[in-house]
Amino acid sequence: MINFTPSTIAALVIAVSFAAGLNVYATVLTLGLLAHAHWVELPQGLDILSQWWVIGTSGVLFAVEFIADKIPGFDMLWNAMHTIIRIPIAALIAYGATSHLSPGMQILATAAGATIALAAHGSKTAVRAVVTPSPEPISNIALSTAEDGVAIGLTWLVTQHPWTAATIAAVLTLIAILMTRWVVKTLRRLWGRTAARTSVLNLDSGKRGST
Repeated sequence: MINFTPSTIAALVIAVSFAAGLNVYATVLTLGLLAHAHWVELPQGLDILSQWWVIGTSGVLFAVEFIADKIPGFDMLWNAMHTIIRIPIAALIAYGATSHLSPGMQILATAAGATIALAAHGSKTAVRAVVTPSPEPISNIALSTAEDGVAIGLTWLVTQHPWTAATIAAVLTLIAILMTRWVVKTLRRLWGRTAARTSVLNLDSGKRGST
């Protein structure tokens, strides 16, 4: 059974926060099941995750998200709604994991958890904005399934090899930030071109109507 020490709790916060930004229900469910099975001893502030009502609730919500997140169009609404769920829960997990630290360090860890989750959630939403308009559903389903796998895999890995998982999460966070910036710039260019073409078409229509 893995026991988290003060030196590895930081790794837990980094990895779990990124996983929660992708799929918070899968993350909480995985942590809860591992703790309940005594395969990992979570920090005292996260004891609640091993309770059956938390495991059951997160399991049901994960099942709902597993389907909802793979429906093109609806997945965008689903992800927008979860902006106020994934990030706060990641912050709460970071807060609970560092309950033994000083108030200042606990606040710092909470802010870090929220920021990492925001990066993961933001990149997920940005990529979906590009993929969702595709007429075929396969790419959307494959992307969603991969995100679920990363969330579960990273959560499991941090309970076995904390710093390996934290390093992977840190690299993914950097990639997520760069990817989000690139996607936003790309979408702005596309919207700008579309708006310009629409203006030209409207102008041409106006000229024809006046002649």
